[in-house]
Amino acid sequence: MTMEQIDMRVRLGGLELKNPVMPASGAYDYFECNANVFPMSRLGAVMVKSVHRNPRSGNPAPRITEVLGGMINAVGIPSAGIEEFMSLRLPRYAQLETPVILSLSGNTPEHYYESAEIVANDARIGAIELNLSCPNVGTGLPFSSDPQLLRQTVSEVRRRTTLPLFVKLSPNVTSICETAQIAEACGADAVTIANTYRAMKIDISTQKPVLGNISGGMSGPAIKPQTLFLVYQAYKTLHIPIIACGGITCWQDAVEYLLAGASALQVGCINFVDPMAMAEIIDGLAHYMSCHGYRSLDEFRGNAQQ
Repeated sequence: MTMEQIDMRVRLGGLELKNPVMPASGAYDYFECNANVFPMSRLGAVMVKSVHRNPRSGNPAPRITEVLGGMINAVGIPSAGIEEFMSLRLPRYAQLETPVILSLSGNTPEHYYESAEIVANDARIGAIELNLSCPNVGTGLPFSSDPQLLRQTVSEVRRRTTLPLFVKLSPNVTSICETAQIAEACGADAVTIANTYRAMKIDISTQKPVLGNISGGMSGPAIKPQTLFLVYQAYKTLHIPIIACGGITCWQDAVEYLLAGASALQVGCINFVDPMAMAEIIDGLAHYMSCHGYRSLDEFRGNAQQ
């Protein structure tokens, strides 16, 4: 099969992507550092670093530390706030020529409602992703680990916008199937599985935590087997697409997630090591499909399910 015969399109609610690959929120600089690495139009979508309801400075330094198999971050979502983003920063994304997914964060349910009202149904936004799972903001307890808060927040945001709505879930829960089903029942068009894992590092010289926030979220290749299993579990119980996020470093990782049932893929930590990684993953997926005679992603999505 030739590359020209391969169709990598995927639909997430009302949003169609040319391919399933996008960055994870906060994991790629489209403009200054990586502006000319490869055309952003090659990506299925671009993901905005989470925008908070109000301006915030984030967590105290140090904010990032390397660990075996990845890194721990406790950046704390510094943000200019949703009003400034929509009026001054969003217009810049139009030059990237691919759908924009806006990640929203907040400290209270009301923050999400207010941000959703400001965004409303703005045609410049392809979809909204609710970051209900960040482990290094406020108490560190993600909204998506509390079924009542999850149900309330998703339902109320859904009432305020007709844009495709994705819900980013925490892996730090007893049952990913339960939280994913709640998100679906409350109007989510897709779920992102998952965010980072609670973690810390101690400096044995100072005998104190390395991060200014003490703990943060671990990402990187070491978490892929865990998140892969979460995607595998959730696929059996959902009727909406899964966006896989966790430890993807190469096209082989991407194929594993698709075989487990994912419809789309978010690439995070590896972008800090190799800014070409996402372009290489797109090419690798196309080559895999060509070699196996697959014309579309639907032909092998979920094939690993028993």
